[in-house]
Amino acid sequence: MAKPAVTLVERSGKQVVGNHHQGRMTLATQSRFVGSWLRQAMLVAVPLSLLGVAGCAQVNALKSKVNGNSTTTSVTTVTQPQTRPTQPFTAIVHELQLGHYSDGEQDLRQYLTQHPGDHPAQAMLRQLTVDPKQSLGSRSRSYVVQAGDSYSTLAARYLGDPGSFLILARYNGSTNPSVLRTGETIHLPVSSSGPGNTTDPAASTGDMSLSSGDSAPVAELPTAKAQRLQRESLTLLDQGQNDQALTRLGEALSIEPRLKPAGPQAAALRDQLLGSYHERAIVLYRDQQLDQAIALWDRVLAINPNYEPAVIYRARALELKHRLKQI
Repeated sequence: MAKPAVTLVERSGKQVVGNHHQGRMTLATQSRFVGSWLRQAMLVAVPLSLLGVAGCAQVNALKSKVNGNSTTTSVTTVTQPQTRPTQPFTAIVHELQLGHYSDGEQDLRQYLTQHPGDHPAQAMLRQLTVDPKQSLGSRSRSYVVQAGDSYSTLAARYLGDPGSFLILARYNGSTNPSVLRTGETIHLPVSSSGPGNTTDPAASTGDMSLSSGDSAPVAELPTAKAQRLQRESLTLLDQGQNDQALTRLGEALSIEPRLKPAGPQAAALRDQLLGSYHERAIVLYRDQQLDQAIALWDRVLAINPNYEPAVIYRARALELKHRLKQI
């Protein structure tokens, strides 16, 4: 009876051993399956990685090209040349009067490319580029600037041409020809009548002083002096110095009351001067300063005998003066 029991145990043991062996076979099969799957996955993953790297490189290359094109376009836009319009000659002269020598020279050269036969522009360019000491001479005389003086009026008086203001300003080292202060001492070339002329060899080597009462280096006849002062007044008017222009014209008419106006601009300036005299005379008349008022109206009528307001008010002033004497 004991044998069958052993048989059952053995059978049971064999069964257990058989089941254990069967479990080991199943794990091995699974391992082989997983390894095969991993190898297949690697075969797929490596090409995909290579494709990704290549794609990134292409994208970066495209970005570089795009950035390069935009930079090039930007630089091209910035470096486009801008042409400056040609300035009229009067604007260039005003520019030079303010001391903008570099811009003025550039504008003059551009102006002359379109107007090569413009002699005033050529002369202005020479004044701007030549050595003023060599052109006007090294010998000079001192001059104390008076009220109403400018480089233009002094150039008209001593060089014979108000347009020579630029070389006279450079002769004195001025960087702004529009500025000339009363009481300032400047130098005027000796025996020079214009740019390009040399000094007189017989002239004194030392500096000569001109007093405030001196005018031109050569004695002038009254009519010639009055005409010169009238030209200077027009130069001052062109520079926008209206009060100084009136003063200068008044000097001319005090020398030659019947001086003929040199054109419409001079005639208009003369009418303005007569109007200012008349207004001042009226103020004096109302303040009962009759002698001074009558003297101003006499001056107006010496210039223009047909100035009707002066005729009327002068007669009233004389009548009032006569009445006051009877009181």
